[in-house]
Amino acid sequence: MQVIGKGVFVAFAVISFGKLCESQQAGHFEEEQGPLITVKQCTLAGGCTASQKKVTLDANWRWIHKTSGYDNCYTGNAWDKSVCDQDGASCAQNCAVEGIPLQKYEDTYGVSQVDGGVKLKFVTEHQHGVNVGSRLYVLDDDNRYFMWQLKNREFALDIDVSGLFCGMNGAMYFVEMDEKGGHGLGNNQAGAKYGTGYCDAQCPHDIKFINGEANCVDWRANPRDEDNNMGIGKYGSCCAEMDIWEANSMATAYTPHPCELGGDLPRPAQFKCEGTDCGDNDKDERYQGVCDKDGCDINPFRMGNTTFYGRGPEYAINTLRPMTVVTQFITSDNTDNGDLVEIRRFYRQDGKIVHSPPTKILGSKATDSITDQFCVDKKELFEDVNDFMAKGGNRAMGESLDRGQVLALSLWDDVEVNMLWLDSAFPLDKDSNQPGVLRGDCPGGEQSKPTYVRGQYPDAYVTFANAAIGEIGSTLIGSTGPFPTTPPPPCVERCSPAPGQNTPECNGQTKARCQQMVQYENKCQWTECQGSTPVPSTSSPTSTPSTTAAPPPTTPEPEPEPEPSCLALEAQIEECVQKGNVFECQHCASADVGNRCCSCQVSSTSTATPPGTVTETTTTSPALQCKAWCASNGKSWEKKCKWTGCAGCPSCNTRRLRASNRLLV
Repeated sequence: MQVIGKGVFVAFAVISFGKLCESQQAGHFEEEQGPLITVKQCTLAGGCTASQKKVTLDANWRWIHKTSGYDNCYTGNAWDKSVCDQDGASCAQNCAVEGIPLQKYEDTYGVSQVDGGVKLKFVTEHQHGVNVGSRLYVLDDDNRYFMWQLKNREFALDIDVSGLFCGMNGAMYFVEMDEKGGHGLGNNQAGAKYGTGYCDAQCPHDIKFINGEANCVDWRANPRDEDNNMGIGKYGSCCAEMDIWEANSMATAYTPHPCELGGDLPRPAQFKCEGTDCGDNDKDERYQGVCDKDGCDINPFRMGNTTFYGRGPEYAINTLRPMTVVTQFITSDNTDNGDLVEIRRFYRQDGKIVHSPPTKILGSKATDSITDQFCVDKKELFEDVNDFMAKGGNRAMGESLDRGQVLALSLWDDVEVNMLWLDSAFPLDKDSNQPGVLRGDCPGGEQSKPTYVRGQYPDAYVTFANAAIGEIGSTLIGSTGPFPTTPPPPCVERCSPAPGQNTPECNGQTKARCQQMVQYENKCQWTECQGSTPVPSTSSPTSTPSTTAAPPPTTPEPEPEPEPSCLALEAQIEECVQKGNVFECQHCASADVGNRCCSCQVSSTSTATPPGTVTETTTTSPALQCKAWCASNGKSWEKKCKWTGCAGCPSCNTRRLRASNRLLV
């Protein structure tokens, strides 16, 4: 990751029992019951042995309350100053972090059990408000995190990013957190079981308790958070970070971030920073801090391989399909005692091994792995500060890996720079034609902002399963992953988003409508199947779907088709009614919110009726809901009407046209 911290970027909004809180005492109102993930430990001689490990939700998401009862210690983006003003030790002593029952993991935080792992949902509506994203850690037992030893090993994980879009990040990474989550430090009596002790290389300031004390000194609201749930404290929480996977379905990167911490250095491996040591961007001290915030990343798109990773079979890695991601940590002498000198990546998808492509933007210096020399060459070409080597490079990263790291899984959006560093053009003050500025096809701008992606893709998700660690070359022995294996689906004629477009409204359209959208709206593509059904093969398929796609976004967009006249609309309604069906109009899922999309829907209860007769009909569309808690929820109806659970309330316009009354609203 290249900008600020996951702790700062992660957005969450949990009201009352789900308040955005972290604490140090352990609560007793609800039992902690996290879901499970399969962990495999592998050797070349004996294959893999699997076990089930619990995951736990980061304490920043949990309900924090006073030890004397149910009252919150933290509400919205502010501390209750009666217990948490400028005395962090006292605050930690008087506040408790609560457990989460298994069902609440799913119902409140969007974290559900799947075969071999967990599914993280983007936006989850619940009784007390709305939750956005999550961050989980793998436990060894109820009191300790599972500590991963990566050097001279390979790590594999099954991942599905098909449900992730521009502006969001389904991340899997390692950080040098304390094995017990800081239990016993200061007033921390909660520990790993309750997800305490987070740190990363961005030295995030939004961590509410660090080393057993509340981070309430000089606490203020994060001005970029429009949901008013995020704050910033005086102190940051720093440690080395190895980003295995930061990705959506449009772009991906893996990145080591060493820090000048731990070992023989004067500062501990997990460091509570203040002032210049934090390397804060707003103070222009980014490269003066203790950690390498930029890291040394390989993002295939940024390295010149624009057709390697993306949504569809035309990419080497098709992000509409699950994959196994394997990362190898190579040492100087191929032993556990050697220095870390290289980090490699390859994939397995649909039974085939896919190697990382050469970084062709480097020309004659191209490589396919992260070495110190690669980082020197890349930083020089991109005119970036080489803080990676200044902080010790791969050797320093390896020293952190030697001490053991904690596995983190997260789904988040970016209130700081809208995830542009991952999937679009960044930084904004550089020309996008300069080497290294373009990181993906995402358009950026409004379509990458948290408010947009939360509204457009609330059901977005990422799935992580079957984590494996072992000797180089051992983690795929006898494995049929990723996930329960099925052959690639047969070619299906369909309408779908064109490569590089974030247009889910294309899905499921008829061929005629799809071709209209291609021609007049400059989006979508129609897949036409030719010949026999393709089958998985290491050679070229016998049949390749052909697509009619929208032209590149640089082509001037034609004027959209005008809406039908009233007479034409009346004729369509009359014809639909004659057949006993339902005529519906609703706002189109496009940038022009004034457009209406109308169609004749076959009624599930329709019967033959005499021509000219209008009858009451119903469709198979699910009824809009109005849950009991909608009226009492404090949010505005403008927001609540966008929630699935409240869209059917009387205060909301359904904007439906029925043939029975011909009323367009």
